[in-house]
Amino acid sequence: MSIPFLKGHGTENDFVIVPDPGNALDLTPAAVAALCDRRAGLGADGVLHVVRSAAHPEAKGMAAEAEWFMDYRNGDGSIAEMCGNGVRVFARYLQHAGHTTEGDLAVATRGGVKAVHIAKNGDITVGMGSARLPEGDVTVSVGERTWPARNVNMGNPHAVAFVEDLADAGDLRTPPPFSPPSAYPEGVNVEFVVDRGPR
Repeated sequence: MSIPFLKGHGTENDFVIVPDPGNALDLTPAAVAALCDRRAGLGADGVLHVVRSAAHPEAKGMAAEAEWFMDYRNGDGSIAEMCGNGVRVFARYLQHAGHTTEGDLAVATRGGVKAVHIAKNGDITVGMGSARLPEGDVTVSVGERTWPARNVNMGNPHAVAFVEDLADAGDLRTPPPFSPPSAYPEGVNVEFVVDRGPR
């Protein structure tokens, strides 16, 4: 099967863009992982499946607000709620394809409808909304070391661990274990942060 695609990147997150307005393609997790494979595929952090909201069962309820749905998939083929850089690249594709022009644009995502603005100079910004900070203790680990992490939800879940040195994050090839498993039943984005000073 041949799949038309484009490549795009936002702040060095790179994506395979798959236009499919009618939601006719069956993008299985294995197919997405193969597309994103950096050695045997096209190579990407994820896939932006471009679908009209009215054509996708998860987005039909948002179709009155947003014509287009960003059906985002992680590089391993798993489904994700949102990706901030992905929404910006998604909007650029819609502009490139003639589906929108500069100005305001609503994009449906699994994390809700996001307000996007395409400026005259080409800059694209996204209103991500306020962070939700779920309660409860969370930890992440690398090797024998464990750190407390802040549970942050931006439409998709994050565990933010403050460390002394970014080398503490390890090789970044293996997902760091987190605890408790119930905190992130669908998985989590883990960020390691070094506090460089005030602000």
